[in-house]
Amino acid sequence: MVDDDPGIRDVVSEFLTRHGYTVETAADAAGMERALTKGDVDLMVLDVMLPGEDGLSICRRMAGGGPAIIMLSAMGEDTDRIVGLEIGADDYLAKPCNPRELLARIRAVLRRRQEPRPSEERRGGILEFAGWRLDLVRRELRSPDSVVINLSSGEFSLLRALVERPQRVLTRDQLLDFARGPDTEAYDRAIDVQISRLRKKLDDGNGGQELIRTIRNEGYMFRAKVTGA
Repeated sequence: MVDDDPGIRDVVSEFLTRHGYTVETAADAAGMERALTKGDVDLMVLDVMLPGEDGLSICRRMAGGGPAIIMLSAMGEDTDRIVGLEIGADDYLAKPCNPRELLARIRAVLRRRQEPRPSEERRGGILEFAGWRLDLVRRELRSPDSVVINLSSGEFSLLRALVERPQRVLTRDQLLDFARGPDTEAYDRAIDVQISRLRKKLDDGNGGQELIRTIRNEGYMFRAKVTGA
């Protein structure tokens, strides 16, 4: 954690340590560089307003080639948040923030980082399941009868997230992350609504067979076997 406020460093470090994380702290860019030499770092909580090199500059030069980054700043305006995300931050939180919310964001970012990426063949081609064809390039879904099924952008992204991770349980938070990205303002209830719409479209063209199963108190699972054409 890089923050020039020792009180915040101590509180957050103690809280995260209690939840099983190994935490190094620094007050500025120089201290951060020293901390990074001590071993592999999975994630950095980085304050924007720092003495010397500011957090945005640090994020810009480190993004994409180092640890995940969560920006933490007293500047909570949408424009500041957008800038942070555009230069490579994985998430952005406004101060003051509840340590529990920061912990939840850390877990979500690390979960996304650890999620295996779909193969290049799948991301660039066609996914097939139960006679259906999902064209990732044309963003088109065809039924077993070769009928094009109209999907909204959100429905397509959600279906892709499910089809690329078949036969495994995905929580609502995971589906939000996979389908919409870390900066979404949607709530998990939106996932339930879109799942309901997808089910109707898929089940109507699949003889009533359920392709998306609800796993009670956990999330959803795409049941069909998926192959890449």
